[in-house]
Amino acid sequence: MTRLLPIAAAAIAVTLALAGCGTTTVAEPNATIDTASASCADDTTATATGPVSITDGVGRTVELDQPAERIAVLEWQQIEDALTLCVTPVAVSDSEGYSTYVSAEKLPEGVVDVGTRGEPNFDDLFAQDPDLIIIEAFSADDELIGTLEERGVPVLVTVGADASDQIGNMKNVFSMIAEATGRTERADQVLAAFDAHLAAAKEKVADVDLPTTDFLFFDGWIEGGNVQIRPYGKGALFTELGEELGLTSAWTEEIDSKYGSGGVDPSYGLGLTDIEGLTAVGDANLFYSSDEAEDGYVAELEKNSIWTSLPSVKDGRAHAFPAGVWGAGGPLSNQQAIDAFVDILLKG
Repeated sequence: MTRLLPIAAAAIAVTLALAGCGTTTVAEPNATIDTASASCADDTTATATGPVSITDGVGRTVELDQPAERIAVLEWQQIEDALTLCVTPVAVSDSEGYSTYVSAEKLPEGVVDVGTRGEPNFDDLFAQDPDLIIIEAFSADDELIGTLEERGVPVLVTVGADASDQIGNMKNVFSMIAEATGRTERADQVLAAFDAHLAAAKEKVADVDLPTTDFLFFDGWIEGGNVQIRPYGKGALFTELGEELGLTSAWTEEIDSKYGSGGVDPSYGLGLTDIEGLTAVGDANLFYSSDEAEDGYVAELEKNSIWTSLPSVKDGRAHAFPAGVWGAGGPLSNQQAIDAFVDILLKG
């Protein structure tokens, strides 16, 4: 049997209890937004005042006369981050998708939906009078930045993924949004809780015996009647979390700039294969995203002879994650993923 890597007890800090947070800071004039959840209602951390100067994720300098209060957020991770910081956006992109796939922070009622993440409705967006727009991009040349700035509203660009250090990037994005909104004291508290949560999780699984520490997390969908599998390879966020818990990535494809060309993409560490491609990981432990649709990809997997013949499936070592654990989220989504890994590992 293979034992997960032991973690020294001295590394364990006292875990700070943090639940979902979203609170109301400044509401759109005609909107009614839910009251704060208990954690943010009881939050005593200070909100900074005074000018803000930030170098954003793509090297731009963003200057604010004071911390932003009326923020519009055009990406799910950053929506979650704002709510965890106890700042409710006045506008977001794709609220329905967020509420479907992200359960770590509930989006309060009354937040205006301004369309898709990549192509927001500008009239609806600027009607909410934001004092800062938070987007995700990988280059300062992204066309959306200039289009938004033409309206005279500052734009904070965050980089949503970095395959060289996904956990570090997640923390950096969270801290950047905190600085822009004056919520750095809250951010420090949340990140300390995350670090303690991860350290405690390592201790919980340190003595777990497994046939192998090799693992693969994947999700999937049906396209053209065929099951598409998206393996989380080296550099994916959930892969990093598993490795932190002593597991070993079994997906050996290298980073490739062309997504789906056989490797994993350089930002998110995600690949593309089919059911047969899962045989490449041998007897590795399998973890995969839940699929509540009766005719979804999981249902098709379970009818497929290749799937049922995989060693991990035959041995009961293929496990679905709980629904709503977002694979590209902030600190609380990551704590949910850590808990999912730990619960499965402890059950054997």
